[in-house]
Amino acid sequence: MGGFLAPAQRGHPWTGWSFSAGWGTRETLSVTLVRPELVVEVGVDVARDASGRWRHPARWHRARPDLSPSDVPT
Repeated sequence: MGGFLAPAQRGHPWTGWSFSAGWGTRETLSVTLVRPELVVEVGVDVARDASGRWRHPARWHRARPDLSPSDVPT
């Protein structure tokens, strides 16, 4: 993965966000922001909380360096 990632530049879209260590916990994770350029496939279920966050962890499938973020529908 490290070869696909580059450090974030000023103005990263997630600057100032906090990320929780798990559902129902107040513990926050220490994160290193990277450039939002790598597309990856993940598996998620449909359960979401009131804020729109997935209630269960996303499952990593694979990196897709053949795609750009503009190729992915929002």
